[in-house]
Amino acid sequence: MKAHIDALVAQVSEIIVGKEEAVRRAVACVLARGHLLIEDVPGVGKTMLSQALAAALGLGFRRLQFTSDLLPADIVGNSIFDRESGSFVFHRGPLFSQVVLIDEVNRATPKTQSALLQAMEENQITVDGTTHPLPAPFFVLATQNPQHQIGTFPLPESQLDRFLMRIELGVPDRAAERAMLLGADRREMLCALRPVLPEAALGELQARVRAVHAAAGLLDYLQDLLDASRRRHRTGLSPRAGLALLHAAQAWALMEGREMVLPEDVQAVGPAVMAHRLGSGLESVESGRALAQSLLREVAVP
Repeated sequence: MKAHIDALVAQVSEIIVGKEEAVRRAVACVLARGHLLIEDVPGVGKTMLSQALAAALGLGFRRLQFTSDLLPADIVGNSIFDRESGSFVFHRGPLFSQVVLIDEVNRATPKTQSALLQAMEENQITVDGTTHPLPAPFFVLATQNPQHQIGTFPLPESQLDRFLMRIELGVPDRAAERAMLLGADRREMLCALRPVLPEAALGELQARVRAVHAAAGLLDYLQDLLDASRRRHRTGLSPRAGLALLHAAQAWALMEGREMVLPEDVQAVGPAVMAHRLGSGLESVESGRALAQSLLREVAVP
């Protein structure tokens, strides 16, 4: 299993040079059956990472460009009257795909953003009273521009809480940037990318993640982090955030080749899981990251 994971990380890292830690977190998010938010300035490879991950997994892929004039029906689909049958027929929107890349998710209005809530939580959508299941597996990989940029609408806390992780890429270091300048075109490399996992391997890996053991002491540590966040923050981390932190730590442990979660696994994924939940609304992303790192430093490890 670890060989499959290492091959997946290596494949994506050929496209996203010099950002193996961010790639590993993205893979951990997928293994934990979570949705991923990538926030950074334009041009650092947010969209490329999403496309490379979908291609390496061999899953069905659709891309949605969010804009201020986009409507919910443009995403989920619409019911159109069929003259032959004399009834309304639901036409599925681009959300019906295994991997959905939402480019610049905070460019759309809150009304359009809210169309994702049920899909991300329940893997299904309801239109005109009828519930339609989404493909399995189903992942939302969303990119987001910093909120200070023109034309952005902040994601509500309920939306942010449905992203298991939020990561940044940043600019590559000098050596990685030189390799990009001298190397092949990334678009051409992306077109040549082939799946590295057997067809059923992803489902097996996800099942193995949930089977990774978390001892009572580890769960005490995780709950201590949740309690501390609720004392330090106006709302703190939700129970959904606690589950996200556990599942992400289980995925990280599996990626390290272990069958048991260690506190180091929680600390490795903690900032990516907690920061956007603690830095939403009135708080900045930087304050959320600082609080997450402060909690990981101050809460005692069992």
